[in-house]
Amino acid sequence: MTERTSSRTMHIGELAERTGLSLRTIRHYDEVGLLPATSRTEGGFRVYAVNDVERLTLIKQMKPLGFTLEEMAEILGILADQDSANGRVGAARLSEFMDQATAQRAKMARNLAQADEFIELMGKSV
Repeated sequence: MTERTSSRTMHIGELAERTGLSLRTIRHYDEVGLLPATSRTEGGFRVYAVNDVERLTLIKQMKPLGFTLEEMAEILGILADQDSANGRVGAARLSEFMDQATAQRAKMARNLAQADEFIELMGKSV
């Protein structure tokens, strides 16, 4: 097992239940290397560690902000390296990602405000 291993493991179904994501999405993240299974059973079934729930939660938080799979992998790598010498190098890149996330969130907030205004307008017509 890898460094993400903890004493408690789970199969993909439990991971899906705990994160609210579909089995298909989790399998896709495994296939593209974003969330590889901690290990596999002798029968080939994916096994995940508790730490994988945290990693998948981060991925889930990044998705609505428009990050590509490659960007998500880079961010996860930077966050994992924060305590190493590479962490200082990644800090500048992480700052760029934070600016990108902040701008995307502001855009989403504007869109939500417009939707609220429209719903209010429709409510006045009912």
